[in-house]
Amino acid sequence: MEDYDVLIAGAGPTGLVLGLWLAHQGIRVGIVDKAAEPGTTSRAMAVQARILELYRQVGIADEVVAEGAPAEAINLWVKGKRKAHLNFLSAGSRVTPYPFVLIYPQDRHERLLERRLQLAGVEVQRQTELVEFDDQGDKVVARLRTPQGERECTARFLAGCDGAHSFVRHKLGAGFPGGTYAHLFYVADVQIHGMDPGKEVHASLDTSDFLLLFPYGSEGRARLIGTIRGDRDDQPGTQSFDDVSHKAMERLGVKVGQVYWFSTYRVHHRVTDQYRHGRAFLLGDAAHVHSPAGGQGMNTGIGDAINLAWKLGGVLRGDASDALLDTYKAERLAFARRLVDTTDRAFTFITAEGGVADFVRMHIAPTVASAAYSLDAVREFVFRMISQTTIQYHDSPLSDGIAGAIKGGDRLPWAVHDGQDNYATPARIDWQVHVYGEAREALREWCLRHGLQVQVFRWGKVHEDAGFERNAVYLVRPDYYVGLSDPTASCDAIAGYFADREFRRYS
Repeated sequence: MEDYDVLIAGAGPTGLVLGLWLAHQGIRVGIVDKAAEPGTTSRAMAVQARILELYRQVGIADEVVAEGAPAEAINLWVKGKRKAHLNFLSAGSRVTPYPFVLIYPQDRHERLLERRLQLAGVEVQRQTELVEFDDQGDKVVARLRTPQGERECTARFLAGCDGAHSFVRHKLGAGFPGGTYAHLFYVADVQIHGMDPGKEVHASLDTSDFLLLFPYGSEGRARLIGTIRGDRDDQPGTQSFDDVSHKAMERLGVKVGQVYWFSTYRVHHRVTDQYRHGRAFLLGDAAHVHSPAGGQGMNTGIGDAINLAWKLGGVLRGDASDALLDTYKAERLAFARRLVDTTDRAFTFITAEGGVADFVRMHIAPTVASAAYSLDAVREFVFRMISQTTIQYHDSPLSDGIAGAIKGGDRLPWAVHDGQDNYATPARIDWQVHVYGEAREALREWCLRHGLQVQVFRWGKVHEDAGFERNAVYLVRPDYYVGLSDPTASCDAIAGYFADREFRRYS
């Protein structure tokens, strides 16, 4: 009987990233997926800046960016006229090393993650389906079905990354409340000509059509996303690209030469009421689904994976108590509910029908957006929302203190000064102590005795602008959120933080 620390059901991006982060921490991982091979269609396309920041921690960000196509702006069009323009580069240049939305097809994304897992010694077990499991209190016993027959394995923990129809979620009896939008949604990967989209995303609002266009790759390859309305709105799978209205495309000057992939589906908005049940966890689409507005879905699942991975690593190494794992639900469920609510409002707005809705969408909204985007603060706020760099955990049990403008639970602000990048790849996935200015010798010695990585950054105006307080201590989590902000730079404050949260290794 095989024995794992963590068994992962599902080898989409969420499961693969979870496996990669665990493998980098020396955790024994098993990943099973009933598919015979990785996905061969592009599916989710957008990789947000926050995910790229976290990919730096396992050394894959540069390769992902090199394989993708950075989208540097988004344009809002109405009846063939551009009404608003948001430049990501200017809006996000002070926020992140990745001030763009990366267009990177999911099939290529998955292949890269799987290659990196192989380098870390983990092979995805294909044509292997989780068909039963039993949480026995100290372990999970799982039954797997393969072409050669059924077999059993054990694991300390089980991660359900098995999609919106999750077997793990159904087995746990977890609810999945929410609803389904009335309109049918389509996606198409096509060859276009006539319009040169450049390195920008284009959104068209019309009385008859909603259209999103994402250019990627070379030679006119693009992703189209839209809704099928009226009497064309039928059951998914019964339509072809010929059934899609081309009015918005024509007004943009887009002509489709070849259709490489076309799919239709219903869009749901649901969030489970259980992220953890004993030794089993739900992540990604198994835990939450919502409209594709803003390109947030896959990124949220990857965020789930990274949030849980370092916590599982800490518990499995004996550094922390099991209570640490409860913070996964506390942090990610609150964010998922906010995200579903936000994307629900956005999707309802862009698909609403009727004279009043058309007038607001085509006249008022573009005018307001154009005026707002002219303000630096608004542009940066919008970029932060899209890029997921606004996600914070202020209400988490792991968040404490404030120093300067930075509170426990904030994403660590990115800052580069005098050749020092505070998001540079760390020696290992672990907690860090950051000091911007000078660190007392006693602090350095205490951290050395307790195995804490210490990063001291020469003070500069960029740190002041980012909200740091000079010489304060920032205790940075492995996922680059601030656990503790302490203006006194006290060793006792760090020790007390870990002791209060039952971190055995550091207290």
